[in-house]
Amino acid sequence: MDETARLRRLYGRLASLGYGGDYNPEQWGPEVHAEDAELMREAGVNLVTLGIFSWAKTEPAPGAYDFTWLDGHLDRLAEAGVAVGLATMTASPPPWLTRLHPSVLPVTEDGVRLHPGSRQHWCPSSPVHRTHAVRLAERLATRYGTHPALALWHIGNEYGCHISRHCHCEVSTAAFRGWLRQRYGTVAELNDAWSTDFWSQRYGTFEEIHTPRKAPSFRNPAQQLDYWRFSSDELLACYLAEKEVLTRITPDVPVTTNFVPLAKTLDLFAWAPHLDVIAYDSYPDPHDESAPHRTAFSYDVMRGLKDGRPWLLLEQAPGAVNWRERNGRKPPGRMRLDSWQAVAHGADSVLFFQWRQSRGGAEKFHSAMVPHGGRETRIFREVRELGAELASYPDLLGSRPERADAALLLDWPSWWALELDAHPSADVRLLDAALAHHKPLYDASVACDVVSAKTDLAALTRYRLLLIPNLYSVTNETAERICTYVRTGGTVVMSYFSGITDEHDRVHLGGYPAPFRALLGLRVEEFDPRPDGTWTEEIHLEGAQAVTSSPEGAPTVTRHTYGEGTAWYLSTRPAPKEMRALLDRVRAECGVRPTLPDLPEGVRARTRVTAAGDRLHVVLNEGDLSVEVRRESR
Repeated sequence: MDETARLRRLYGRLASLGYGGDYNPEQWGPEVHAEDAELMREAGVNLVTLGIFSWAKTEPAPGAYDFTWLDGHLDRLAEAGVAVGLATMTASPPPWLTRLHPSVLPVTEDGVRLHPGSRQHWCPSSPVHRTHAVRLAERLATRYGTHPALALWHIGNEYGCHISRHCHCEVSTAAFRGWLRQRYGTVAELNDAWSTDFWSQRYGTFEEIHTPRKAPSFRNPAQQLDYWRFSSDELLACYLAEKEVLTRITPDVPVTTNFVPLAKTLDLFAWAPHLDVIAYDSYPDPHDESAPHRTAFSYDVMRGLKDGRPWLLLEQAPGAVNWRERNGRKPPGRMRLDSWQAVAHGADSVLFFQWRQSRGGAEKFHSAMVPHGGRETRIFREVRELGAELASYPDLLGSRPERADAALLLDWPSWWALELDAHPSADVRLLDAALAHHKPLYDASVACDVVSAKTDLAALTRYRLLLIPNLYSVTNETAERICTYVRTGGTVVMSYFSGITDEHDRVHLGGYPAPFRALLGLRVEEFDPRPDGTWTEEIHLEGAQAVTSSPEGAPTVTRHTYGEGTAWYLSTRPAPKEMRALLDRVRAECGVRPTLPDLPEGVRARTRVTAAGDRLHVVLNEGDLSVEVRRESR
């Protein structure tokens, strides 16, 4: 059964966009459970996630399962018409597991073993943890696979949040060696890929290789890069081990996991094919003026993981979080605006962490749909109003975000390689560059998809404009695909320090940026990062024209006609105002238009398209004043 068919189970349970949050009834007694049912009806809740951190309660001793508490909650939710994303409960192991099997605990790069008392205290390579996790998932699937409340399986929780690259134990080391054998086949191939003749690092056997532990000086960059790949793959293997059981026993139930706020820890393009629907946790900082844009970009990434399909907002905060140094509240109306922003960018659900604010524990000051003050609070009033508002637009459920004419290319392995040490400048950060390229489109209310470096040529050619910020590491195949995209009529805007190394972090020879010299019509002689963090380069034009230059006369923005298309190059990062003007010019040349024309300052819009072909505009006012937006005339 394919993922589209499985998703019918979820969407069949919902009459409108999913609305609710993480439900943790084990923290409360029967009197609160009764009130929960009443308040959920009042708030319009139709979807909750359940049991995320319930392993210790469900399996209080090895093999001694207690499902009675969960039976009652699932029955009650089904009776109330609330669909459930049931967690496999494996995000954090119970105390008995680490007591009986201390090898499960992860080890940091300097040899310190981490201990229980927090969460996610497990080694991703541990066969012991994986065996117990899969066993629990199997019992849950067997017991609840046909339960009327079950709409979705939720595996683990926020993979890579705390243990993305933190395990250097002997088990992880052995797994890393096995991963390298599979990748390279022979030590000779690995030595070539890792450039081990430098600093006398040549290996004679795989057994001589360790994870990149703390060392006297710079560690081998190719080794670090492969460890990033390995770490993402090991966590994915944990997810897949549980998924295999779930899909074997309940083939008609969709499966997902929730990704953390956008980070470089996991290669999400590698994970995406294994999720029936993308799910994401979003926590913008109310104190950060740039947060709405950063959030919009992260939502565009989530949408791009499944080629533009809708995704699920599985967590956000209705108010303050608890884990920043200063945890500002969301002012009145902000929760509503944040929620509609997610819908505008493709979310088919608006869920929160969590339903009821905890009385104790590390997250007791993290806001919830039902605060400590209960029903008579501003937050719950806004929760109730938002639930009613979302339910009044049933056609949004399942509607697909309208495909954009512009795309931004993102590649996790290049991100990992770009930010390794021993580079010309530590100030070159991929997310900063991506946001700088994305923001002019965001400010102009121009939709922008985010695509993988592995996107095939046919899919790339659907876009008029392709933004490429700091694609430091690139394979020859990807470089040729980008060149062909432009040669056949596409427009590219590429930023500095792109096309520098291959997939093993070995420099492409022939002058920077060797794979893109013909495309860009220039050669970079030297990098010249400045003390203030500004990046500059010495450029020699080889057919390109200088569009702007520095006061010293060095080209800073160039334009080159390549075949039927155009390639722009930025040898430094323009200031925001100049970046906006540049991309406005580029858009005008290649015909990329806003979602809606002539929107007031601070107003942004996105469009979703129903199965019947109706276009639904979601208009967001990020400003402080009320404005009038006229409906699009067609």
